[in-house]
Amino acid sequence: MPESKVIVLTGASRGIGLTIAEYLLKTSHKLVLVARSAEPLEKLKSEYSGQVEYLAVDLTDFSNGPKAIDLALKSYSRIDGLILNHGTLSPVKRVADSTPEEWRSAFDVNFFSALAFIKPAISPLRQTHGRIVITSSGASVSAYSTWGPYGSSKAALNHLALTLTAEEPDITTVAIRPGNVDTEMQKEVRGHSTVMDEKDVLKFKSAHEQGKLLRPDQPGNVIARLALGAGRDLSGKLWNWNDKELGDFQDS
Repeated sequence: MPESKVIVLTGASRGIGLTIAEYLLKTSHKLVLVARSAEPLEKLKSEYSGQVEYLAVDLTDFSNGPKAIDLALKSYSRIDGLILNHGTLSPVKRVADSTPEEWRSAFDVNFFSALAFIKPAISPLRQTHGRIVITSSGASVSAYSTWGPYGSSKAALNHLALTLTAEEPDITTVAIRPGNVDTEMQKEVRGHSTVMDEKDVLKFKSAHEQGKLLRPDQPGNVIARLALGAGRDLSGKLWNWNDKELGDFQDS
């Protein structure tokens, strides 16, 4: 196994994804980065010569998953890890006020686009005994009013990690709950104060005002290290980023 590994990373242009990319690049790994915004990806490519290829695409076009995997194989001849870090909170609506089409839109981004990356990655990951790391959410295991599409699509990803663990003994698949992180999604959450329950609004606003939000690199570095070295004993489970079982992957 070469020292430098090849990782495909989605949601790489900002927040947790950007910190994951920076950690992996600084430790000399090669990346295929995927996000909607090209500028941050191009910046990383210019800063880390020979280590970055990227696609700036809409992930609801499921053809982009196979394109990213093909790009990794053509550029670096192998894939050692797949990090699925993209997602959307929208629509933030109560079930009574939402439509099946809106829920389907959320699942297209959060679940089916992830599957579009996983399927073509399975064969090359079998060859390298590679890893799939999925950014999940606390909302996948505890309900927030108006977050039904987001939470249920993340719960589906948790189960997908279980399924892959049962079906693919040569691939380690883990789901990670990153906690409340100071990202654009947290800003979006605070912007939905008129539709969310008051107790939930207060929870998220207080965390922001009291400086309790995590830095993106805190869970980001854990996710990056898991993509490089998670053991089979971790596979199929939803882990909190700071669980004691993940101590070897956390910052010292």
